[in-house]
Amino acid sequence: MLEPTLITWILIIFGLVFIFLPMLIVQLLMVLRPHSQKTRNLIIGKGEDWRDKTHFRISFGAGWADLVIWLPLLLTGSAGVIMGQVWGYILWAASGTISMYINIILWFSEREYVYPAYGPLVYYTYFWGFFVYWGMAVVIYSVMRLAGVTL
Repeated sequence: MLEPTLITWILIIFGLVFIFLPMLIVQLLMVLRPHSQKTRNLIIGKGEDWRDKTHFRISFGAGWADLVIWLPLLLTGSAGVIMGQVWGYILWAASGTISMYINIILWFSEREYVYPAYGPLVYYTYFWGFFVYWGMAVVIYSVMRLAGVTL
């Protein structure tokens, strides 16, 4: 058993509050109401429209992928980590890896459009940064815990 530590709880709470819940809401909107103004405001910026069909299709596909793969891994992994199970850390590391991977891509591909609308503080924290930072922290922390390091 890998008993949760203070760092474990910080990463779980941060992940559920700032990653899981907002993404669940946004991606449900993306899948259920992809053309609504509310969905576009949340995903691409207030008053903005899809740049082209590819932009819409990537966002729609990401919505489905997040709901079917990433968010269940995050939630299940978090539950396993709370229970102190090795499989929880493995699933958690997988969700962190996915979070880093897609958001590093989005960081560069969307920066031209999103950064000017939101500015550096929001862009490098909440809009994209938190997903990369949290993913990296979870992967590093999970590997360390699985290697027997207790922080």
